[in-house]
Amino acid sequence: MNESNMIICRCEEVTLGELLQTLDRHQCSARELKLRTRAGMGCCGGRTCRSLIQAVMQNATGTIPADAVPLGYQPPVRPISFHLLGGKN
Repeated sequence: MNESNMIICRCEEVTLGELLQTLDRHQCSARELKLRTRAGMGCCGGRTCRSLIQAVMQNATGTIPADAVPLGYQPPVRPISFHLLGGKN
């Protein structure tokens, strides 16, 4: 398997290749990388891919930004069952 096809963000289907291309093209911060690619902005709110995005950023740039704002995530307020969403009793 080609590493560039490896999916980093499953919710938004963002690949490692997309992240690296965006980093190369825009020389952006982790937050800007997230905004440009939508990685970490899917239904899980970044809970599963946030650390991977930061690791990709660190590996690509070779530095750990000390002053960068850490990537946030938005967990659901409270879990809800599917039958409540569907409207069927």
